[in-house]
Amino acid sequence: MMRKNRKILVILLFLPLLICMSAAERGRLSKTTFDFLGKTINFIVLFGALAYFLFKPIQNFLRKRADDIEHTLKEAEDSREEAEKKLKETKARLAGLKTETEKVREEAEVEGRSQQEKIIQLAQQEAERIKSFARQEIETLSQAEIQHLREYTAELAAAMAEEMIKKKLSLKKQSQLIDQSIERLDRLYEK
Repeated sequence: MMRKNRKILVILLFLPLLICMSAAERGRLSKTTFDFLGKTINFIVLFGALAYFLFKPIQNFLRKRADDIEHTLKEAEDSREEAEKKLKETKARLAGLKTETEKVREEAEVEGRSQQEKIIQLAQQEAERIKSFARQEIETLSQAEIQHLREYTAELAAAMAEEMIKKKLSLKKQSQLIDQSIERLDRLYEK
């Protein structure tokens, strides 16, 4: 491989010289020809050496770059497929979410009605309990007031009776009543 490259390099070095020379100039070489020949040889040597030394690294770099691009494209394709899959899942979840939202709303309405009925029932029970307590309180208070009225009436009646007795009973009558009571007690005692 190395020999083949050397032969090609030598041919490339002399090719411009042969092309640029005309039949008349082959015998004598002019200054411009030497300049051109020198520049051509420098160009061929420089780029030939660069090509020789950089061929494998450039080839490896380009191969690695192509592999990286291929890998990146594969990752992008995988990412796109995954994104499409997630999009489908999200759309399915959104469709399910609408029915689930409706279901939760209906359950909340049923629960709300149930709670409302419980609250009404508890309020009615509490109202009955308060009414019963109020009746008992009224009953207790009325019994106490009735007892108080009876006592007051009794005291009033006693005071009125005493007043009437005081008006009707004089000292003379009082002495007679006491005497009669003593006689009755004597008779009872003698028996």
